[in-house]
Amino acid sequence: MPPAKPLISARRPWPGYLAALIAGGFSTLSFAPFHLWWLGPIAVALMYLGRHRLTVGQAALHGWLFGVGLFGTGASWVYVSIHDYGYTGAPLALFLTALFVGTLALFHAFIFGLYRRFTSPRLAFLSFAGVWVLGEAFRSWAFTGFPWLLLGSAQVDSPLAPWAPIGGVYLLSLIVALSGTLLVEFCRRRWWAAMPVAALWLVPLALPTHWTQQAADPLRVALLQGNLPQLAKWSADGQRNAVNTYTRMSRELPDDVDLIVWPETALPMFEEQARPFLERLQTTLAPETALLTGIVQRDASGHYYNAIVGVGETRGEYRKAHLVPFGEFLPLDFLLRGIIDFFDLPMSDFAAGADSQPPILTHGIAIGSAICYEIIYPDLVAGRARDANVILTVSNDTWFGRSIGPLQHLQMARLRALENGRYVIRATSNGVTAIIDDQGRLQERAPQFEATSVVGNVAPMTGLTPFTRTGSWPTWLLALLMLMPGLAWKRRQPR
Repeated sequence: MPPAKPLISARRPWPGYLAALIAGGFSTLSFAPFHLWWLGPIAVALMYLGRHRLTVGQAALHGWLFGVGLFGTGASWVYVSIHDYGYTGAPLALFLTALFVGTLALFHAFIFGLYRRFTSPRLAFLSFAGVWVLGEAFRSWAFTGFPWLLLGSAQVDSPLAPWAPIGGVYLLSLIVALSGTLLVEFCRRRWWAAMPVAALWLVPLALPTHWTQQAADPLRVALLQGNLPQLAKWSADGQRNAVNTYTRMSRELPDDVDLIVWPETALPMFEEQARPFLERLQTTLAPETALLTGIVQRDASGHYYNAIVGVGETRGEYRKAHLVPFGEFLPLDFLLRGIIDFFDLPMSDFAAGADSQPPILTHGIAIGSAICYEIIYPDLVAGRARDANVILTVSNDTWFGRSIGPLQHLQMARLRALENGRYVIRATSNGVTAIIDDQGRLQERAPQFEATSVVGNVAPMTGLTPFTRTGSWPTWLLALLMLMPGLAWKRRQPR
């Protein structure tokens, strides 16, 4: 009886193309709001099957199709930002969204093409998991980085979650990827593969549940969610509405609140315009109540900053250091500015704050800050957490509309809390506003698309998790070491 033909090969690549698209969709389903975290290893397994039977070009195409499946389903919220808030017609918005997805997918094409070119089947279950994580690290850095939909971000509620304080999201990605490749080896009747998988998923039962300790009495915190319409926000009526809404909501809070937090650019005006309103409001609050708000600053040189400032019992400020391309600054400004309305969004020409900034202090508590998009960068947040007792993130997720984007954003904030053993307080314009404890669990959460507040206790924490101390580089080094045995060094043939 002749041997069965392999399902995926250079002469029969189409099953692999289909598997790559499905794997990308499975990856999206592993994240919020679906929370099917167990699909992560299955997605990797589908990509691992038959890799070394393909040509380099076919492997790159498989990687690109995986990226299209992943970002086309998991990051399609960009269409809302371009169309609904960027004043762009549907056909052009669809084209720009497709361009965004197709460009991001090139990262996977590049990584898997290189993998096929330079590796052999020897210890492929290790090298494939290693290259997966190195690819995620590259995507998180290149062109300012886009660490959205990292494989490990879906594991905040899975049995693997206790690994997060040790190695962060990239260690979770590495374990998920290795579980996927070992699953394929097990299905090939290599029974030994069951042992390392069992170890990876059972060791968390023996890991410490707490790496940090409470440093002081809890703060009573109130997070305000104004739910103001984005399109009218920067008009004169929108400014008055914002001042009236957040002033009224703050005055309605109980007197025992220590800290009130308003979201990113809560008042659509410059800080010097907002200061009189903020200071007048402060006189009507309880004497010990502090207030922090997102605001736009303008310095004497005419530079704009996306910032957090305070009144009352606060000291210090924070200016956003990692800006969003096309949202807060425009690459190739001299070429693109004015071509379409999306490239002229309000406040799309910010300057970046310093990479290293001291925490904001209130009631003797140090608060490390991350504005909006910054919370998705694990090493940036770890740097803030080293000198802070609490992590604060303010955001304007109105740009995502009613898509799955805000729920993915919240999931990544939860993982930052778990990685660093710090409470994360998250104030957003229309959701999801929440208080997250040091284990990444939601303590309080506001419903989306409502004007409301979240009030709860936040425990200041001290001590550092292993990940907070070292960041991601030990996991990147481990991934590189896993890749090394599979490299196929071709000797030059004598002529």
